[in-house]
Amino acid sequence: MALAVSLSIFAFFAGLWALQRVGFDFGTLFNPCGFKQRTGWPCPACGMTTAVLAFARGRLLDAFYIQPSAAFLCSVLALTAFLTLLTATFGVYFNAFDRLLHEMKVVYWIAVLLVILAAGWAVTLARAFVAQNSG
Repeated sequence: MALAVSLSIFAFFAGLWALQRVGFDFGTLFNPCGFKQRTGWPCPACGMTTAVLAFARGRLLDAFYIQPSAAFLCSVLALTAFLTLLTATFGVYFNAFDRLLHEMKVVYWIAVLLVILAAGWAVTLARAFVAQNSG
């Protein structure tokens, strides 16, 4: 199971990297942001695709600059892939997995995810506000 988790995360990032190398246009997958079109302000997800693609290319600082919450979640995925690879390869089991996966309630996971997304949106909004007032 650990090997499957690790390989799927690696395959996800490798697939994104490969699609970028062949020139795939990810903009064709998503419509323009309706929230930004109506309000002029970025939505909570604005920049996430670009940040994930930058992360997949290995441009970590760019990813954190573009959308901090997306880059943070990608970092968590990469750490998960590494730890599950250690588990699958060497049989190293981290007791923290039990606590994280079994003892924490889903409500706490949702709350943490919402805080991460809100923090990323706050940074994106602050950057947009500064850009709007300086230009």
